[in-house]
Amino acid sequence: MSIPTVFVANKLLPLPVSPNVSSVRVSRGADVADGYIVTHAEADDVAITADIPLAAALVGLGLVVIDPRGDLYDADNVRERLSIRDFMHQLREEGVMTGGPAAFDTRTRRLFAQALDRELTRAIRRQGDGRSRSTT
Repeated sequence: MSIPTVFVANKLLPLPVSPNVSSVRVSRGADVADGYIVTHAEADDVAITADIPLAAALVGLGLVVIDPRGDLYDADNVRERLSIRDFMHQLREEGVMTGGPAAFDTRTRRLFAQALDRELTRAIRRQGDGRSRSTT
């Protein structure tokens, strides 16, 4: 079974040539790519993003959303992460040094691959069963 994969960005991305891989190039600007993704997302899609506000919007639409570290966003944890993100942003604006995320290492890469495999397998099974994720 092939899985169509769409990359959305405001610049040209070097992607492998494949009938299942495509890209959409949007204009530059704050949240233009996010807006495109939210507008074109469907409930059975699986999205990958480190952008917490985008993740919150997509979870609200019923999508499965994974961050690049393999964590699955859901209705409960995305609100908490959004609050923490906003708090850290406020600290940085006030000049407090907050540091960054932990290094992206082999373990993190493995966790992401496992989460992606698990969620794609679930999505394929749902499609095969004729079921859809419910947003209610």
